[in-house]
Amino acid sequence: MNVMEAILIRRSVRAYDPRPIPAEVMQRMKDALRLAPSACNYQPWTFVLAAEAELKADLGKAARGQMFVADAPIIVIAVGYPDRAFKSMGGRGNSVDVDLAIAMDHLTLAAAADGLGTCWIGAFDESAVKRLIRAPEETKVVAMTPLGYPARKDLIHPIAPGRRKAEADVFIEDRFA
Repeated sequence: MNVMEAILIRRSVRAYDPRPIPAEVMQRMKDALRLAPSACNYQPWTFVLAAEAELKADLGKAARGQMFVADAPIIVIAVGYPDRAFKSMGGRGNSVDVDLAIAMDHLTLAAAADGLGTCWIGAFDESAVKRLIRAPEETKVVAMTPLGYPARKDLIHPIAPGRRKAEADVFIEDRFA
């Protein structure tokens, strides 16, 4: 599958089959995260791969009760180190959020290509997640995603849904008017 095919079939999956992810598939997912680009190649991250049932249930509660995340065999938690990230993104900001977003997007597309589902989780209690995974104080939890096989084949669709904005409303030639 090429990357455009993965982009077209990738969906937010909220129902998972509990079967484990084979080691060779999981290695590809880890490679997708590890090999993602980051500002100055600083790689200011750690990815926690939560597989313990009790921990996953607690993470589902910390994700504002989104308990479907606990049904996947793995929950990937993207943990960033702001102090280790590029400090002048756009001349003013820290790159940690963007760096982790790029890595997680690489994961979501690699997962789709391998028949796995993901669902970007941004609604969570960061302090609870940090406590549950024992993350160092200086870290920032940027995002989480369940990772596993969709419970039903119809949860992955071959045709992308329509977007709210038309192409003409998304792109500008050269500069704003």
